[in-house]
Amino acid sequence: MSRVSYLAVVVTVSDRSARGERPDAAGPVAVEAARSAGFACDAARIVPDGAAAVSGALRAALADGARLVVTTGGTGVSPRDETPEGTAPLLSRSLPGIPEELRRLGAAEAPGGLLSRGLAGVVDPGELSDEGALVVNLPGSPRAVASGMSIVLALAPHVLDQLAGGDHS
Repeated sequence: MSRVSYLAVVVTVSDRSARGERPDAAGPVAVEAARSAGFACDAARIVPDGAAAVSGALRAALADGARLVVTTGGTGVSPRDETPEGTAPLLSRSLPGIPEELRRLGAAEAPGGLLSRGLAGVVDPGELSDEGALVVNLPGSPRAVASGMSIVLALAPHVLDQLAGGDHS
């Protein structure tokens, strides 16, 4: 299965980056990882924190044909961290093992990794996406994004094959 034809979209969720007060450090890490894995991926899309902004960005990415959508940021416990709340209503099915592993790895790097509330799941073909998509929330730390993308990209081809009706192999 070739990943070259698949579109990935990275969405950075950050009030400060959206206002131009801080450069996006995490989004480019995810973009480069996706490109290195053979996905077509433009620069990260930056949106402010909040469930509505996240939901709108995810819907736009899916409408654009993204098969892999990765968010960075907004998964913590501050009042504006609502990335999971903006993501959950769009998922057809949750894949809890992915965020569990991301939290495990994050906690091994720093105890705060346990505070991530990120989600992962699929959007079934025909709902918000013609062919279906994998959606994963990553924390906003560039280091967490780098380690998280290795997990996401190891699983994405199999998930996308399954969404297309592939056999379990």
